[in-house]
Amino acid sequence: MAVFTYQGRGAGGTTTGEIEAQDRTAAVGELRKRAILVTKINEKTGGKTPSKAGAKVRDKEMAIFTRQFSTMIDAGLPLVQCLNILAEQSESKNLRDVTGLVARSVEQGSTLAEALRHHPRSFDELFVNLVEVGETGGILDTVFQRLAAYIEKAAALKRKVKSAMIYPSSIIGVAFVVVIFMLTFVIPTFTKMFKDLGADLPLPTQVVIWLSEFVQSYILLIIAGAIGCVFALRAYYRTEKGRSTIDALLLKVPVLGTLVRKVAVARFTRTLGTLVSSGVPILEGLRITARTAGNRVVEKAVMQCRAAVTEGKTLADPLKASGVFPPMVTQMISVGEQTGALDAMLSKIADFYDDEVDTAVGALMALLEPVMIVFLGVIIGGLVIAMYLPIFKLVTLVK
Repeated sequence: MAVFTYQGRGAGGTTTGEIEAQDRTAAVGELRKRAILVTKINEKTGGKTPSKAGAKVRDKEMAIFTRQFSTMIDAGLPLVQCLNILAEQSESKNLRDVTGLVARSVEQGSTLAEALRHHPRSFDELFVNLVEVGETGGILDTVFQRLAAYIEKAAALKRKVKSAMIYPSSIIGVAFVVVIFMLTFVIPTFTKMFKDLGADLPLPTQVVIWLSEFVQSYILLIIAGAIGCVFALRAYYRTEKGRSTIDALLLKVPVLGTLVRKVAVARFTRTLGTLVSSGVPILEGLRITARTAGNRVVEKAVMQCRAAVTEGKTLADPLKASGVFPPMVTQMISVGEQTGALDAMLSKIADFYDDEVDTAVGALMALLEPVMIVFLGVIIGGLVIAMYLPIFKLVTLVK
C-alpha cells in the first residue's frame, strides 16, 4: 500500500489530504467515490506506509483496543478524537500505525468501517461488518463491547488448542534431536570398540550401527529433507484440495478429531451468535462465519447451509444433514429459530462447547503423557539396549 497526497474539489470546495491505496489509479477511484474531483495527486515521499502498518495485531491488544474504544464512544467523545487517543496510548506499534491511518481516513470523510476495511490484516471481515452495523444503527459502543468479548473468548479458545499441541510437538522435537546426537556422536564410539573386538554383533546392534553410518554420511541431506517435507506439506495445505483433504483427515483422527470438531463448533456458534445479535443479516452472517471457520470441511458445510437458507429452509435442517455438527447443536439451533432467540441459543452453545474443549484438551493431555513416555522409552531405550547387547554377550562368554 502507498500513501498519496492530493488536492481536489468536493462539495465543500477545495480540499487536500492523504489517502492510502495500492496505486495512483486506485487512489483516484477511491476519492471519486467520496465525490472528490482530483486536481493533483502525488505519492508521498518515502512512498510506502510503515512496514508493519496493517500487520496482524495480537488478540489481547485488539481486545483492549475495542474495549477502550467502546468506553470513549459511550462517554461521548468524537470518533476522530477516540482514534487519536487510541493511536497515542497503544503499546503495539502495529496498532498505533494502523489506528493513525484510520484516524486520518475518518477525518477526511470516510466512515469508520470504510477506513478499517483498508487494513484487512489488522481488522478482519467480521470486525469491519460489525462496525458497519454499529455505525448504521447508532450502537457502535455496544458493538465494540460485543467484539471485545468475542475476541477475548476466541483468543482463550486458541490458547487451549495451542496448549494441547505444544506438549507432543516439543517431545517429538527433543526426541529427534537426541536421536540424531546419539547416532552422530555416541554410537560411533561403540562402533569403533566393537570393530576392535572383532566379535559378531547381534542384528539390533548392526541395524543401529548402519543407521549411525547413514546419518553421519547424509546428515545435511536428512535435515534438508525434513525441512523440505515441512514446506511441501504447508504448500499442499495452501491448495484447495490439500486443505480439504487434511482438514477432513483431522476430523477423523481419534481423540484429536473430537477436539478439532468441538473447537469448530465453538467458533461457529460464537461467531454467528455475535453477528446475529449485532443485527447482521443471517445470510451475511453465515458467509462471514464460513470464512472464519478454520476448517475447510466446516466451511463447506456452512456454505451449503447458507444456500439452503437462501432457498427458504431453516438453519438447523441443513446443518443436521451435513453430518459435521452434533445432534445437540442442531436441535438447540432449531429451538432458537422456533422461539426467536437464535442469538442467545448460539451463545449458550458456544459457552457449553468452550467447556467441552477444556475437557477434550484434558483428555488429550492425559492420553498423550503415557504415549510420549512410551515413545521416548522405545526410541532412546532401543538405541541403548542395542549398543549394550554385544557387551552382555561378551560378559556371558567370559563367565
